[in-house]
Amino acid sequence: MRLSLLAALLVSLPASGALAQKAHNSNAPIDFGADHIELQDKANRAVLSGNVSVRQAEMTLNSARMTVAYTGEVVGGNPQVSRLDASGGVTVKRPDQTARSQYAIYDLNRRIITMLGAVTLTQAGNTVNGGRLTMNLDSGRAVIDGSSVAGSKGATGATSGVTQTGGRVTGTFSVPKRN
Repeated sequence: MRLSLLAALLVSLPASGALAQKAHNSNAPIDFGADHIELQDKANRAVLSGNVSVRQAEMTLNSARMTVAYTGEVVGGNPQVSRLDASGGVTVKRPDQTARSQYAIYDLNRRIITMLGAVTLTQAGNTVNGGRLTMNLDSGRAVIDGSSVAGSKGATGATSGVTQTGGRVTGTFSVPKRN
């Protein structure tokens, strides 16, 4: 079940609204830190692990592990990053907004972050929980649904493949104080 109304309440209010999110500068450089990095140049990727922290403009992304995919093109001495795949206690923080999940994919070309698994989005006293969150960094629009991804068990009991299972979106809205 999509919850577009809730997403609109949380992140798509007019610019004059207290909860509005401005467009993210996805052209800003990406700064990172981690306990360990493994460069895999032939595969055009880097694997960061241990207390991974990535910052781009006013947004930070923290996780236990991250794979950074780049195009192989180098501009100004820097590889051109196209995608970040994060796992393990993922947190994305933007001004006045925090999202948490088990996994996240940041597609820099599309300017979309997709978060999966036990998602929680908090903003200005409002909290929404679901299985998947899609954040459009250009428009500031977020859509949360109750779907989640889980491994399916085969006859041997081993996990094989990925299945889509349904779920519900839950949350809490703050209420303005009245006299």
